[in-house]
Amino acid sequence: MSANELKHKKAKAGFELLFMQTDWGFKGTRDEFCAAAKKEGYDGIEVWWPGDDTKAVKELFEAVKNNGLQIGFLCSGHHNEPKQHLINYKKYVDAICANTYQKPLYINCHSGKDYFTYEQNKMMIDYSTVKTKTSGIPIYHETHRGRMMFAAHIARNFAEKNPELRLTLDISHWCNVHESLLSDQKETVDYLLKRVDHIHSRIGHPEGPQVNDPRAPEWEETVKTHLAWWDKVIGYKKEKGERMTILTEFGPADYMPTLPYTRQPLADQWEINVYMMNLLRKRYK
Repeated sequence: MSANELKHKKAKAGFELLFMQTDWGFKGTRDEFCAAAKKEGYDGIEVWWPGDDTKAVKELFEAVKNNGLQIGFLCSGHHNEPKQHLINYKKYVDAICANTYQKPLYINCHSGKDYFTYEQNKMMIDYSTVKTKTSGIPIYHETHRGRMMFAAHIARNFAEKNPELRLTLDISHWCNVHESLLSDQKETVDYLLKRVDHIHSRIGHPEGPQVNDPRAPEWEETVKTHLAWWDKVIGYKKEKGERMTILTEFGPADYMPTLPYTRQPLADQWEINVYMMNLLRKRYK
């Protein structure tokens, strides 16, 4: 299906496409960030849960409310030992679900570790599956280096054994991990695209998780490859009449390549994220 056909494909009732902005790399207050995101036309923001800092939690939700934005949260365990990691993970998921300020659109999890066993990582999937049902808040597991879904074939194993698993697709990581644009794993990738509810729209390449500037002509084919993956996900969501959220997540230095000695970024992170949002909004709406 071409981009034009997808854009004009009639969506089943219930389809909704929302764009989120990251505060990663933003230098300013919560309110300044939310105001800037709103001005650019974003529907919401995605940020890490502030943890036990009640003042920071209150300030965050006030900024979101004042600027009329939706919110999604990043969440993870922060321990190298599996049992403590799970305890930490549950604590933050529970806190997000229990907050009385605003119900988030979703929780996106940096789940587990790539060196935990299948069984150790699976406990986080089991907990999120139950918590999604009891809270009504969708919980997704991100395809991220260093985490349980760090590689395409590993993610497929989790998906095949856990039918209710839902994913955040940041496929830039797999391009880096597999040192390819995944043409040799098409069946696996296509299988997993049907499990995606949220996208991190960063462009990766075989030697890194982020191109220096997706607008540059040398990345044209790489960008087209990512768009083709995302097109399939949007197509599935239109057919099912379901909500789709997309975070523009190009990062700052040192995710953004820099000049030596000065660490000057090669491109403007905020400008690129807004470019990606407008590109995808035009393509899919």
